[in-house]
Amino acid sequence: MTDTSAPPPPAAASTPAGKPRARRIGLILLAVAVVAIAIVWAVFHFLLASPEEETDDAYVAGDVVAITARDPGTVLAIHADNTQTVRAGQPLIDLDAATVNVALASAAADLARAVRATRSNFSAVDESGAAVAQARAQLAEAQGDLQRRRGAAAQGAISGEELSHAQDQVRVALANLRLAQSRQTQSRTVVRGTTVETNPAVQAAMAAYRRAAITVGHMHITAPVAGVVAQRTVQIGQQVAAGTPLMAVVPLERLWVDANFRETQLRDLRIGQPATITSDIYGGDVVYHGRVVGLGAGSGNAFALLPAQNASGNWIKITQRVPVRIMLDAGELRANPLRVGLSVAATVDTSNVSGTRLGQPARAAYGQLPTAAGDPAVEARIRQIVAANR
Repeated sequence: MTDTSAPPPPAAASTPAGKPRARRIGLILLAVAVVAIAIVWAVFHFLLASPEEETDDAYVAGDVVAITARDPGTVLAIHADNTQTVRAGQPLIDLDAATVNVALASAAADLARAVRATRSNFSAVDESGAAVAQARAQLAEAQGDLQRRRGAAAQGAISGEELSHAQDQVRVALANLRLAQSRQTQSRTVVRGTTVETNPAVQAAMAAYRRAAITVGHMHITAPVAGVVAQRTVQIGQQVAAGTPLMAVVPLERLWVDANFRETQLRDLRIGQPATITSDIYGGDVVYHGRVVGLGAGSGNAFALLPAQNASGNWIKITQRVPVRIMLDAGELRANPLRVGLSVAATVDTSNVSGTRLGQPARAAYGQLPTAAGDPAVEARIRQIVAANR
């Protein structure tokens, strides 16, 4: 007997209707969250956040203090090299001072000679005075002799020839007196109104000695500022001329940023506004703080070697950029040193527009360096030479 009953059909797959709906709700909630975050960011960025201007067309700048030879010489020693730090006043280069030392000794001898010659001129004044007194005495004697001979001639005691001779003696004595007076005037003119120290000849010799001493000082070159040595081109034994660049010193604790803002960003920029700087070398982990200290006097195009001539042909307007100087904090530079020429990004807070649009009044960037003029040791040596030869 055959079983004609068919097998039961397979159970249909279960597809709950609530799952697609839950997925759609999740996507909607995600979209709402994204839109809400975008709205919050836009409100904060455009309504609540402080207005600011930013640019990544910015670079670190600083002073590159050139070290040059002030007088010719041969390099005997080099005390600093590239990448090394130096202090202000630290020795950098020594030039051979043998020749200039000889010139200094010669100037000292000339000063001594001038003092002795001036002292001789003062003695000549006294000598000329004595010569005048002697000539007056001789004239008086000749005149007295002439009077006596005239009396004797009236009595016939002497001849006319003897009387004529007495008259000649008076004329000679008078000429000698006038010559002595002229020499006295000449000797007084040389020293009138001066002392040994203030005599023009002595003053010229003193100046020559000071000049020689200054040249000797130029053989010892020191760092004018503290910083890092760069661009050393001088070599040991090299003969250098006056004005030859030897090396440079870059003070890395006094750097600034030249941020090139578009002209459309300059409306609210003011002197004194705070700025934040991030560098490519450290990334966003290190943030520098500074202040706007000045705006350039023109765009870079205006100061180009070959400025644009917009009236010479077809014209296309190009938005120009103006350099804005931002001075950096010295303490932050010591903690995280920067280098001249590095790329940075600058952001200036423009919420406070009470500052001026023009730069600050000019002032000295550095204190005045000491000069070789008036060196106490040189002046003491001059006084010693003068005193020894008076």
